[in-house]
Amino acid sequence: MAPTTFYDQTRRQLARLGLPLGDLDRIPRSDRTFPDGGHFRIEVPTVNSVQAAETLLRESRRRGFTINRITETRGMYRHTAREIGEYVALGTEYATEILMSVGPRATYDIGGGVQTPEGSRIGYRLRGQDQIVRAVEDVKRGIGLGVRGFVVYDEGLLWVLGRLRSAGELPDDIHLKVSAHCGQGNPASAQMLEMLGANSFNPVRDLTLPMIAALRQAVALPLDCHVDNPRTSGGFIRTYEAPDIVRAAAPVHLKTGNSALEGHGVSPTPAQLDDILRQVEIVTEFLARHYPEARQSGTRSADFAGAVSGKEA
Repeated sequence: MAPTTFYDQTRRQLARLGLPLGDLDRIPRSDRTFPDGGHFRIEVPTVNSVQAAETLLRESRRRGFTINRITETRGMYRHTAREIGEYVALGTEYATEILMSVGPRATYDIGGGVQTPEGSRIGYRLRGQDQIVRAVEDVKRGIGLGVRGFVVYDEGLLWVLGRLRSAGELPDDIHLKVSAHCGQGNPASAQMLEMLGANSFNPVRDLTLPMIAALRQAVALPLDCHVDNPRTSGGFIRTYEAPDIVRAAAPVHLKTGNSALEGHGVSPTPAQLDDILRQVEIVTEFLARHYPEARQSGTRSADFAGAVSGKEA
């Protein structure tokens, strides 16, 4: 654990709340897995057209690697019912989790604050109660079209959706993923999101390995960690760290492919789709080379049959 030379009393008080003493200077190996025994899954975010999703899933199968999750980030209310239905059908055909983003959010609102340098710090959070109502309606629309995974950008909305799900007003099998655009990145925030109903949590992108390891000590839910990013989010690429991220954070979704893009909310071009596929293949190769004992969900299915960790997330 982190050294306790300084601030011992505060560290002990926080430990009684189930938090680590600090960021971990010695990174332990996580013994948690996904329910199928997998340590990691590959997630490709910013897949904002059905055509892009179909290309990625078809080509990944042809090239011999697995994409476990596709995340749409433009927003459900920017898609027709037909398009959303096609996303859902692709998920079924390729046994891939499809996550759709809740549409109303700050960047689409009439409020001008989010467009300013100071206001941008609010992330994609919702403004006013009517936007909460509309966001819940967006989720209900998605549910009616077969969507079961949602990207949430506002902690208040997460609390509402979690309570509606617990009350039986929404299906109990919906998956609520907290976006990195919420700006959360410490163990206390991770515990709060888990208590509010999050099923997976995407911390801010630039956490160090000791910080990621501390998150895993605090929560059981899967973490969603960026291995690479578009230029507007820093442009950094952590391919060599991917094995360490899996070792420290399992069960973890490795979010990869976005370094092919200039920014968020775009629709990838054919050339960018090829670059995304190359990056996914590179990350998969590095895991096989440097951490071969780590299992990816959806691969080597015979090994996974009935396998559930003693500390299932």
